[in-house]
Amino acid sequence: MPTYDYHCDACGHRFEKFQSITAPAVRKCPRCGRVKVRRLLGAGAGIIFKGSGFYQTDYRSESYRKAAEKDKPAEAKASADKKADKKPSGGKAATPKSD
Repeated sequence: MPTYDYHCDACGHRFEKFQSITAPAVRKCPRCGRVKVRRLLGAGAGIIFKGSGFYQTDYRSESYRKAAEKDKPAEAKASADKKADKKPSGGKAATPKSD
């Protein structure tokens, strides 16, 4: 539900009202009681994302997802090959000998 800004032309009171989009606009000023209130045009609120996170890949097309699935086994094999290429260390670090 959006928050609307209002202004009373009679007394100059400015206020906000949290109300449904389908709710009628406020006509009566809560401060002076006159029916001179008008709704102001506002920039609106930004989008609020709640949850653990939103990612570009969450809304990809079905064809993109299928192509990505085909590429996954190739990527896993490539990373396994890279791990095999690394030479394991001898276990102990070389230390200089003192005479």
